[in-house]
Amino acid sequence: MTVLPHPLLTVTVETGPGTVRLRIGGDLDYDTSGELAARAEACLDTHGPDALHLDCAELRLCDSMGVSTLLQIHRSTSERGVRLHLEDPPPFLERILTVTGIRRIFETGVTGEQPEQAHADEGARPAPPRTPSG
Repeated sequence: MTVLPHPLLTVTVETGPGTVRLRIGGDLDYDTSGELAARAEACLDTHGPDALHLDCAELRLCDSMGVSTLLQIHRSTSERGVRLHLEDPPPFLERILTVTGIRRIFETGVTGEQPEQAHADEGARPAPPRTPSG
């Protein structure tokens, strides 16, 4: 009998002024999603950020429990008034989020930004529309 290795999930935490980024790699599934949820909650409690970025560039798999965990993190950030950004979702995750109708709840972050850069850029607002004078 061959024993398959347990799927791994890596979560790397990076902090900047008012911002936390979690770099997620591996498999986000039934066995590993609790780790991501716990790490996200700990970061929200410890750092009290204005924005939480989930960098999914290295994610290989996300099952229904992984999606549930993303929704759990969204609820937690919403309750605290923290903006939640989903960065670099792989095509399979983008499709899951689109098909389930939950893509809209995640703000899109710019690829490769450092947390402090992402935080600074988020404050920019477009100019209000001009009204015709007359």
